[in-house]
Amino acid sequence: MFRQIAFAAGLSMAATAGFAQTAETPAQGGGAAPAQKAPQAARIDPAAAYEAARNQLGILKYCQSQGFSGAEAVSAQQKLVGMLPEGDAQAGAAAEQKGTQGTVSLGETQISLKDAASQQGTSEKSQCQRIEAAVNQVASQLPAG
Repeated sequence: MFRQIAFAAGLSMAATAGFAQTAETPAQGGGAAPAQKAPQAARIDPAAAYEAARNQLGILKYCQSQGFSGAEAVSAQQKLVGMLPEGDAQAGAAAEQKGTQGTVSLGETQISLKDAASQQGTSEKSQCQRIEAAVNQVASQLPAG
């Protein structure tokens, strides 16, 4: 779940072009079976991506306030949010507020960062550092400015 959250902003900015790949599989008689289309990549709902990115911004602010991460990730996430098509400002603010309280909110799913970390056998600090590293990695690939 946290990998999805950590990369939500990066994925939401990525092109959603789906590649229809074909694969030939040998038929039982040694011939080739007809080409089959691979499943298309899931389309990312822009509103959900915006809210997830805002929640992640709040989570990073929470992590920073706990001393688990630095300001660089917060700045990077703000830049990522700024690159997204603006969504519902009220819903985005609510998602960010939940994040600043340490609540991960992704769609209808809500869980405290502490509980999520515990369920994964790790610490809140470790989760914060993973999210921070992922956001900083995505941000390092963005154009300057």
